[in-house]
Amino acid sequence: MQEFKVAPSKSETSAKPAEAAPKAPQAKKAWTTETGVPLDVFYGPESAKSRDLAREVGKPGEFPFTRGVQPNMYRGRLWTMRQFAGFGTASDTNKRYKFLLSKGQTGLSVAFDMPTLMGVDSDGPRALGEVGREGVAVCCLRDMEVLFDGIDLSKVSTSMTINAPAAIVFAFYVAVAEKQGADLKELRGTTQTDILKEYIAQKEWIFPVKPAMRIITDMFGWCSKHTPKWNPISISGYHIREAGSTAVQELAFTIGDGFAYVEAGMKAGLDVDSFAPRLSFFFNSHMNFFEEIAKYRAARRIWAKRLKNVYGAKDPNSWKMRFHTQTAGCSLTAQQPENNIVRTAYEALAAVLGGTQSLHTNSMDEALALPTEKAVKIALRTQQIIAHETGVADTVDPLAGSYYVEWLTDQMEREAEAYFRRIEELGTGGILSGVEAGIEKGFFQREIARSAYEFQLKVDRGENVVVGVNQFVDADEEPIEILKVPMAAEKRQVKDVVAFKKKRDMAAVKRCLNAIREAAAGTDNLMPRFLEAAKNHVTLGEMCEVLRSVYGEYREPPIYW
Repeated sequence: MQEFKVAPSKSETSAKPAEAAPKAPQAKKAWTTETGVPLDVFYGPESAKSRDLAREVGKPGEFPFTRGVQPNMYRGRLWTMRQFAGFGTASDTNKRYKFLLSKGQTGLSVAFDMPTLMGVDSDGPRALGEVGREGVAVCCLRDMEVLFDGIDLSKVSTSMTINAPAAIVFAFYVAVAEKQGADLKELRGTTQTDILKEYIAQKEWIFPVKPAMRIITDMFGWCSKHTPKWNPISISGYHIREAGSTAVQELAFTIGDGFAYVEAGMKAGLDVDSFAPRLSFFFNSHMNFFEEIAKYRAARRIWAKRLKNVYGAKDPNSWKMRFHTQTAGCSLTAQQPENNIVRTAYEALAAVLGGTQSLHTNSMDEALALPTEKAVKIALRTQQIIAHETGVADTVDPLAGSYYVEWLTDQMEREAEAYFRRIEELGTGGILSGVEAGIEKGFFQREIARSAYEFQLKVDRGENVVVGVNQFVDADEEPIEILKVPMAAEKRQVKDVVAFKKKRDMAAVKRCLNAIREAAAGTDNLMPRFLEAAKNHVTLGEMCEVLRSVYGEYREPPIYW
């Protein structure tokens, strides 16, 4: 096992003299949330006089789930503590997983490298220089077996952050679970799979929108029958927020995507209650403490109302929004990186007070590199301190009834509903049509770009204070150690993949690829074809290349604003 080097790093601005910082801002001219909602000096009973609080807020575990999806929440079970991890080869990352599990982590979260995210094998020319750099390289069943070597998949919940080729990577995971003897009906975890937010924000797509959605609805149908405890999708606002959206835009665009997936599943002939209970969400937790808490509470209520009243879901589990949260990567600073420990703690606390089911806390050094073991342990300990020392998990939704929190929850719901109306108007009827049209017209991209630009202007003018960046700047910062992924890891991975491909039954490989091609061109569910191909050692890149030959590749239209 190769040891990764930890190298010293100095932030780009560490040598900037303190006197170069702008003067401290004067008193605010306008008091607003981060989204820009005007705020009163204080809030009282009159702020909720037009609302039926008993009906809109309700009790924990009851419709509309404003106060949480379980009646006893963290008294029954704490949130799953995950730390996003992946770098180098599968064996490198396997060592990190075992380290995290030994420190008390309760779920695994896989970060894949860029070639894997884009459906490219490690030995391909497009992968050169990127293998294992920002995540782990996984391009075949063998890699997945090594990744989880010594880890019982029947006893751990795994989240995999991958989108365009998510169904194929999930097939590798299922094949490993079967080889371990796991009962697939008990397999727990999530594949992110959310391709809509890729077109909107993160830009890691492969196929055009409609065939990409077809692959996802195939996953919905297959998982509902074979892996009923697995979440086939995690509808993600995290990356929308990281791209520069406001909290309201994150809320509206994420849930709008969720509604689009519901409509796509129903359009594919699936009963809404057959797949909606396993739709999960993934939100960002940013620095405006109360706005984030209100966002989560509003999200649950919005989802419950529309699933029940618009889509006709009968199963109460379809009405429940379950979500994972990650603290805001874009709030981390390369300057004075130890400050990120404090930022992450407040963001994590907001997620817990907002009722998250799962939580990842960013490490202090992630504005500079992948985290070191020391940094990731501090991030995990942050969650454990919140869970076991602060008392915030002792009672459900402790901020309920706060005049301010309830007003802000209502306000965010109203603003999100206004966005839904705008999205529907973009299409020919329904959210799905509106989202697809909005992507092609650049609606979401322009909205996010405008918000990101306006936020940066406020930082540049000193109106938004970022400690250590535009205020309270240190003249001489002490460098911290960061993780360096050596090129030797890429060379080792490429060598192993080349050798792996030479040892296969090529007749079986060709047969499986032809079966995928036929299913892609027809209407048969693709998941069984992916699983059979995985078991016959067909690689991720080979399967994606066949799909490209049938579907083509997505090309983003030029967008101006």
